Amino acid sequence: MKKVLNNFEKYLYVWVFVCMLVGVLFSQYLSGLSVLLNSWKIGNVSVPIGICLFLMMYPALLNFQIKELKKLIKAPKPILLTLLSNWIIAPIVTVILANMFLKGYDQLIVALVLLGSSPCTAMVIVWGSLANGNQEQNVITTSINTLTIMFLYAPVVVLLTGIQGITLDRYALLISVLIFIGLPLIIGYISKKLLIAKKGLRWFETKYKPTVGKISIVALLFTLIVLFTLNGDVLLKNPGKMLLVSVPILLGFIIVVAINIFITKLFKLKYKEAIISVIIGSSSHFEIAIATAITLFGLGSQTALGTTMGLFWEVPVMLGLVYLGKFLHRKAFWEV
Repeated sequence: MKKVLNNFEKYLYVWVFVCMLVGVLFSQYLSGLSVLLNSWKIGNVSVPIGICLFLMMYPALLNFQIKELKKLIKAPKPILLTLLSNWIIAPIVTVILANMFLKGYDQLIVALVLLGSSPCTAMVIVWGSLANGNQEQNVITTSINTLTIMFLYAPVVVLLTGIQGITLDRYALLISVLIFIGLPLIIGYISKKLLIAKKGLRWFETKYKPTVGKISIVALLFTLIVLFTLNGDVLLKNPGKMLLVSVPILLGFIIVVAINIFITKLFKLKYKEAIISVIIGSSSHFEIAIATAITLFGLGSQTALGTTMGLFWEVPVMLGLVYLGKFLHRKAFWEV
């Protein structure tokens, strides 16, 4: 069934901007709120952000289906091309651009690496449906991404930062993966099994998932308010750095999207498979990137704001990609 974004979802990038602005205003006029929020943590993990990010991640991981992985052998080409982009092309492009534009700004380089090394498992379900792509392929690929990110994310981030002489706390990085991917994955899988057994698959798909999906978006926006409440001073004192990090982020999107479009054309994919490969291969898992940045460097860090800028730009870029895909489809760029 085709999905049409409602006005709230369609203009999500506007609400993202509004929440960023609200957070900055809070940082200037409610400074005590920043101190209170920053004091509520367990180790290096912020409890408010942890709760919000769990609510962001949990609905996405309800899509994880082990049985779908068996279908990989039937049509491996589009899925393998997507994995190639997720784990090789996107990280390499990101590192090259980070070194070109952010030399000397180690925390901003780390922000780009965290974004470029995190294949998306959440919003691509929405974008793929809006583009009328192959949603079965979408579910299979996001399920694979959910598994691979558990084992590859930390090593890839350590490798890409290490070759640039940037040392990270590997323990904190591992904790981020376990808390923000592993925990929602386990709880999502168990709750899905229990709820389907008790209430039925139809109720789970038509009632439960849409409801928690709305909670996910609210958690995302609340997270942004908290982030910018705590980081408002950093932003206002360093607007040039936020503009600076936006340049390689946007260039990275353009380059990776172009490469993926070319590859899917080269391998003669049909539109429904090609558009899903391009969307998933070009997007990032900004939730885990933001969570990891906060755990590694703190809420007031440039890394946290850098990853948040990745979120800010990704929403309009992916929406634009949906329309670009439809335009290319009308021009018979891909096979029908």
